[in-house]
Amino acid sequence: MRRMAVELLQDEGGHAVPALADLVAAIGAVILVVGAATGEDVVTILGGIMLAVGILSSGLLRHLQIDYDIYERLERLENPSSDDD
Repeated sequence: MRRMAVELLQDEGGHAVPALADLVAAIGAVILVVGAATGEDVVTILGGIMLAVGILSSGLLRHLQIDYDIYERLERLENPSSDDD
């Protein structure tokens, strides 16, 4: 199980880490709804914070994990002579 998780995190696609942030956002949304339904202010606030952190970190992690690698590859394709410097 551990080996499978490590392979997933090191996969070339790079989608595992942003998916963890999406999971945090989904859990935060559930906590937010439960807190709002029961009238618990603290639970509602914590769920909202968790949802916001999950959404923001998902975009950031997706950008860092996937987009930077794509930009690096494109840069190497456009400027193959810069590797010699």
